[in-house]
Amino acid sequence: MSKREIEFYIVDIFIAIDKIIRYSQKFDTGKELLHSDLEWDATIRELEIIGEATNNLLKLNTLNKEYRIIVDFRNQINHGYFGIDENIVWEVINSYIPEFRVALLKVVKYKNIDLSEAIESAKKDNSFSHKTILFLDYFNKELYD
Repeated sequence: MSKREIEFYIVDIFIAIDKIIRYSQKFDTGKELLHSDLEWDATIRELEIIGEATNNLLKLNTLNKEYRIIVDFRNQINHGYFGIDENIVWEVINSYIPEFRVALLKVVKYKNIDLSEAIESAKKDNSFSHKTILFLDYFNKELYD
């Protein structure tokens, strides 16, 4: 796998985090989120994307093994045949996701990973989503200004 792929996994994670924040911001509890089919399903999907991308970053030694817990959580929600605990999802959204975002930003800066090409590619891939384009523009400024 190439370094370029690493960049794309990282951008995928940041986009998924932004979407989770947007999807869940109007709710006060995990139960409220659970009872909104569209936002619940979309949030779960984005958590799966984060887990899968994190798994690839672990395989490429881009992240420390401590982030294996994210992959394990992805596996639990992906195979949660008997239901997913909305309180755990809510805690992940409000505690672990913001912490992971900060940690991943530190990795990008510490390892001097250039995300500009991956961001531009993601903008093309998401040209239909005004909110994702706005996020990517803001994120690009956060990284490089």
